[in-house]
Amino acid sequence: MVEIRRLIQRNRRFISVLGTVVAAGLILWAVNTPVIVGASAAQRQLPVYCVQRDDKKIAISFDAAWGNEDTQSLIDILSDHDVHSTFFVVGDWAEKYPESVKALHDAGHEVMSHSLHHSHFSMMSANDIAADLKEANRIIAAETGAEPTLFRCPYGEYDDHVIQTVKELGMTTIQWSVDSLDWKGISADEICNRVLKRIEPGSIVLFHNAAEHTPEALPRILDALENEGYTVVPVSELLLEGSTTIDHAGKQIQNKSL
Repeated sequence: MVEIRRLIQRNRRFISVLGTVVAAGLILWAVNTPVIVGASAAQRQLPVYCVQRDDKKIAISFDAAWGNEDTQSLIDILSDHDVHSTFFVVGDWAEKYPESVKALHDAGHEVMSHSLHHSHFSMMSANDIAADLKEANRIIAAETGAEPTLFRCPYGEYDDHVIQTVKELGMTTIQWSVDSLDWKGISADEICNRVLKRIEPGSIVLFHNAAEHTPEALPRILDALENEGYTVVPVSELLLEGSTTIDHAGKQIQNKSL
């Protein structure tokens, strides 16, 4: 009988620990996933993941934070396909590679902010976030002559106070709806398959400027998109004008006029 009681107590402790772990997992999922229903969705601040569009326009974006191996190759590939893109660059990277920042701008690409040091913004105060972004914008504008209006959170991490602080600086936070996962070193075939099967009108695609197989995959993706009737534009051109709302899934939609 004593052994049975001990077994029951151990099982209760196990169930209690399991419940705590599951609850923690659900909290993490809620913080990092835009699809939240009910009242919390209306209160939550979200970046733009994608855009509701009737035409077949999408945006291709690149994050530049560390290496610079392939930036010029990407510029050449995009030029060959007459495509303009958006590069979200870290201020430290821009200071290290000012010639690449200028080359991107001169080639007609948008050069936007990816923060100053690629820090974890959700762990920073609003004042520190604002100071970080202002300095990153200053560095980028010094090479391009244009202050960034778009921002991509480092690591894709954000919470309400991050999005609100960016808004107060007059900037728009941009996420992505199609992740190439090129940073994982997957093959060009895998990159192509991942991207092309997920593309739809209004998609924002994420690449990186120093990923191993992106220069190999990109021409094939651009050819396929052209054959399917898609037009690739910079992120700012994909965004809707006028009165808009970001829905519970992070999609920017046009508000209906009364």
